[in-house]
Amino acid sequence: MDDNAYLAFLLIGVALVLVDGQFIYRSGRRYLEHSYGDPVAGASMVRLITVMFHFAVLGLLALLSTIDLGGSSSMAAVVGRLGVVLLLLAVAHGVTLAILSRIRGDQVMETAATRRRELRATQHGTNGPVIGPVPGQSGGRFPSVSPGLEQQAGYTMPDS
Repeated sequence: MDDNAYLAFLLIGVALVLVDGQFIYRSGRRYLEHSYGDPVAGASMVRLITVMFHFAVLGLLALLSTIDLGGSSSMAAVVGRLGVVLLLLAVAHGVTLAILSRIRGDQVMETAATRRRELRATQHGTNGPVIGPVPGQSGGRFPSVSPGLEQQAGYTMPDS
């Protein structure tokens, strides 16, 4: 492949990577906008993932540019290499979307667990577990209990 075809391949490849990276960044930022509670944290996570995407795919592009694919003409070599770049770009795009989806899923699960804890705390009026009295024991909502084994005291029986 001559120098002009090599430069054309690199320019087209870099342009494809940058366009796809910007697409991932913009749609990923909206996707993770509220997953961390504030939009700044979601945008920061998407920015880190997008930078990783750019470095990985640009590295693959650089490696691919040094491999001889055996094209008979410069145009055939450029088209063949661009085809491989597009396939690698599709795989990298899919992996990046899977990473974003996993992050979003983890955050949704964490948010749901936090909401459940808060709901239980407001329903019971306390953050700890609610202990019901043993039948026959007075004390209402907060009954007295026997001392624990670590206190090395015997068990007591409620007054009947």
